[in-house]
Amino acid sequence: MKVKKLHQGYDIKLVGETVRTIEATPFPKKVAVKPTDFEGLKPKLLIKTGDEVKVGTPLVFHKTNEQIKIISHVSGKISEIIRGERRVIEAIVIEPDEKQVHDDLKIDSNNLTKESIIEALLNSGLFLNFIQRPFNKIANPSDIPRDIFISAMDTAPLAAEAALILQGNENSFQKGLDILSQLTSGKVRLSFKPEDNVFVDFKNCELHNFSGKHPAGNVGVHIHHISPIKNAHDNVWSCSVQAVIQIGKLFETGKIKPEIIVKVAGSAVEKRYYYKTVIGAEVSSFLGKVDEDSRIISGDVLTGKKIELEGFVGFKDNLITVIPEATEPEFLGWLSPGFSKRSWWKTFVAAIITPKKKYKADTNIGGGNRSLVINSIYEEVVPMDILPSYLIKSILAEDIEEMEALGIYEVAEEDFALCEYICPSKTEFQQIIRKGLDLIEKEG
Repeated sequence: MKVKKLHQGYDIKLVGETVRTIEATPFPKKVAVKPTDFEGLKPKLLIKTGDEVKVGTPLVFHKTNEQIKIISHVSGKISEIIRGERRVIEAIVIEPDEKQVHDDLKIDSNNLTKESIIEALLNSGLFLNFIQRPFNKIANPSDIPRDIFISAMDTAPLAAEAALILQGNENSFQKGLDILSQLTSGKVRLSFKPEDNVFVDFKNCELHNFSGKHPAGNVGVHIHHISPIKNAHDNVWSCSVQAVIQIGKLFETGKIKPEIIVKVAGSAVEKRYYYKTVIGAEVSSFLGKVDEDSRIISGDVLTGKKIELEGFVGFKDNLITVIPEATEPEFLGWLSPGFSKRSWWKTFVAAIITPKKKYKADTNIGGGNRSLVINSIYEEVVPMDILPSYLIKSILAEDIEEMEALGIYEVAEEDFALCEYICPSKTEFQQIIRKGLDLIEKEG
């Protein structure tokens, strides 16, 4: 198999790697679903505090497409509905019971059609795993995707290993691939690292090898190099390895299986393992002792969301990162030699004399906002035929034609996370890309 070698990118090497062991955890005392995890979802509540729910009970539907629902992944009682500013629904908290009763989804695995598969995925809430490009939002169940992409090679800092998540779930993963192959007019495309031989024997998918620094594992990078998106109507879906396993188990058993594997990593947490828990579990149910003044992130340090110890795992997240919280500005900052610091710019000594050394990062961004300087540095960390600085400029100017010409349909926020990391101006690249995607969908 030919390996696509990507030369642009940058690996942020952090202290806090995890022991490659999967640990069982007690069933969480609280589980939550967070409508804010789903880009483009406009939630409408179907339940209220105090209601009893089963595994599979609809909790929320999408106002603009009532087929799309968020379901309960446990049975129990709705204990709290958390709202934020302007009464935005941030989380629906459930206290699980001991029985874990399932709704009957009535799946006939012996007589499957595209329509019956979509219906089962919608009723089980698993359809929410599909993200469409362009626009990087929840897929439309009425669409037929040209291809479905799966990345089995997350290259983000301290990312979970897909091979470990796959362990013991090979049959379910293959079943999931079989199901996905019936949803697309093209191919299911599975990308992984050349050394991950556990993926080479799967059927009903086209296999691709990529190597390189982050973001070599981003699904957007794979789409760009395998079969680029041509226009606003060139519909492509993506989902994770964990999602494929869940889909496979749904059609194997006829029931929703909410079990997931979550990696705990970072320099500010004591116990670092892979944990077996459920979707939306309260983080405190498996997270060990954390240092004082720490930041807990659901996801990785580049794209994840800050949560509290009483917070919950994001729907699509398989990583919890814990790093020190910077509470004071650093004395002298960039004027210090920096023997224990990393810098893409090689500002510090460590970047030159120990380039492979891992370092202990905190949340200090090393400066404040400055004017955006247009230069060519960003192309060095984006392995796509795209000019990041000019695309950002066109979004800020709200120039629709220029945005289209510069590749807005191909990208997502995560593809520009490293631009944000190396930016001397501290520009919020990911927020700007999201603004551009929303604008082009509305006006394009």
